[in-house]
Amino acid sequence: MKLSRRRFLAISAVAATMPRALAASSGPHWLGQAMGARASIRIDHPQAAAITARCLAEIERLESILSLYRPDSALMQLNRTGRLNAPPFELLDCLSLAGTVYRASGGKFDVTMQPLWALWAEAAAVGRRPDAAERVAALSRTGWARVEASADRISLASGMALTLNGIGQGYIADRVAALLEAEGLKDILIDTGELRALGTQPDGRDWPVRLAEGRAEVALNQRALATSALLGTCFDAAGRDGHILDPQTGAPTSGPWRQISISAPSAALADALSTAACLTTDKAELDALIAGFPAVLLEDAYAT
Repeated sequence: MKLSRRRFLAISAVAATMPRALAASSGPHWLGQAMGARASIRIDHPQAAAITARCLAEIERLESILSLYRPDSALMQLNRTGRLNAPPFELLDCLSLAGTVYRASGGKFDVTMQPLWALWAEAAAVGRRPDAAERVAALSRTGWARVEASADRISLASGMALTLNGIGQGYIADRVAALLEAEGLKDILIDTGELRALGTQPDGRDWPVRLAEGRAEVALNQRALATSALLGTCFDAAGRDGHILDPQTGAPTSGPWRQISISAPSAALADALSTAACLTTDKAELDALIAGFPAVLLEDAYAT
């Protein structure tokens, strides 16, 4: 049975950028995780329990494919063995978009950076930073050109591993949106760490989203929004070494941007581009990256 079109669903990450509209939301409340990030679902709908169950089942299914936090996920199987036969469509789809952004950004967005992520995380756990030789060794196990992906199999060169943490949260938001849209629902804001709006608020107004810094608010209508910050997540307790790593140096990027927010037709695209944008060195390079995607908008770039 089709559900009523004029209802409100919000899947919201517990974060400082929570949309104002969610603060007063009523209805069932679920709190959990999606792709390693805290997330919640607040629903105002007569069939809230059934909608929540379908959303959670979809998130669970996608995590079993894309997550680095589940040892039995398709991605983790690929990373362990370097090969995955008959890969799930969603993994191929996500990698296809990752490849598009990799090429458009001149390699700034690179899902093969997992060996470097692991190196920095392991070093931070014992209170140190990787030295230059360690970074060079880890970089030798990266490179998008050495990923082979087809409907039959995905293959990685020896020692390689992938991370979808810079695109996966947005991809999940898109897939949940597709699930709900197929049921005839609209006037929905989905937040899995990245935001995806289907239509407007139930009262017809755009969805107002506060940004943590820079521009006060972005209005969303049939668009997605992603924000990346150089020090949004850090390897070290002191907060010096941010999680966005430079594929050229193997070190945390030290670019001029504190935070960048990008809107796009899909949350996965916004997610990937906001990460790549943090690696641009000036406004001209940032504008050139955005210009490569006609439907993408730079909503805010907050310099350090």
